[in-house]
Amino acid sequence: MKFTDYYQSLGIARDASTDDITKAYRRLAHKYHPDVSKEPDAEEKFKEISEAYKTLKDPEKRAAYDQLGQPKPGEEFQPPPEWQQRYGQAPFSSDDIDLSELFAGLRAGGRRAEGAERTMQWPGQDFEVPVQISLEDAYRGTEVELSLRMPEHDAQGVVRVVPRTFKVRIPRGATDGQRLRLPGKGGKGFGGGRAGDLYLNISLRPHALFRASGHDLYVDLPLAPWEAVLGTAVDVPTPGGAVRLKIAPGTVAGRQLRLAKRGLPKPHGGEGDLYAIVQIVIPDSSSDAERALYQQLAAVSPFNPRTHFAVESSHEV
Repeated sequence: MKFTDYYQSLGIARDASTDDITKAYRRLAHKYHPDVSKEPDAEEKFKEISEAYKTLKDPEKRAAYDQLGQPKPGEEFQPPPEWQQRYGQAPFSSDDIDLSELFAGLRAGGRRAEGAERTMQWPGQDFEVPVQISLEDAYRGTEVELSLRMPEHDAQGVVRVVPRTFKVRIPRGATDGQRLRLPGKGGKGFGGGRAGDLYLNISLRPHALFRASGHDLYVDLPLAPWEAVLGTAVDVPTPGGAVRLKIAPGTVAGRQLRLAKRGLPKPHGGEGDLYAIVQIVIPDSSSDAERALYQQLAAVSPFNPRTHFAVESSHEV
């Protein structure tokens, strides 16, 4: 018969613990199960790792396997006579069976493995899903419906893909990049093991006006040149409604005007702030009368915004 390196099949060391063996099998089973895998050799690979797991998870079968030594994978070999006397239950011909059949027939191993499968408990798998909501949803809170397809173990421990639907409440004040945990909403456990958790990775859709940073919000505040120079009062939008904001005379572009507690609500009380960032905007076009006023201003004003330029001579370009 040909030798198969079961440790190599599971990608584990020969001194791996039982937990390491189980974790390796579960990880590879999720990757290669024919019902969920897109790998071209998924069916053969799944058969290989299942065969390795059934042998190595059982202490007696594993001990018998380790006694075979370490022939090269694919190399023809035959168990030594003392191995047959210790572990075999009837004479056999290695030409008639393969390695998996050899271990399936061990006299004590089969009964022991069946008992182990009945008592083994695996926790369900955790899952993460992206959930995108609007800024208004983050401000008020919302409910979303998720339709997912989750790999789960059936009663025999085989991975199946199962459709599941959830209605999930997103609390007020959810922020971009937040990770919400839903205990017990992940994959179902096997053999009485606890269910896994479902994690929602929250992201906010781009908004026409507001930019979010945590619970704080930012909005651009356009001002006409004369509003910035003379001062004024303007209505600034916030998620909770417009707020009248006084603009002091001489307000410069880039200045951040803070509106306290006008941002997103915080989960445990309070709110973030909203910052209105001043932008000086000039008209797209000017009438003759407007240009005349600008010319008068230019004639009487000593203001020079470029006094910091150290220019000895200039060339017109």
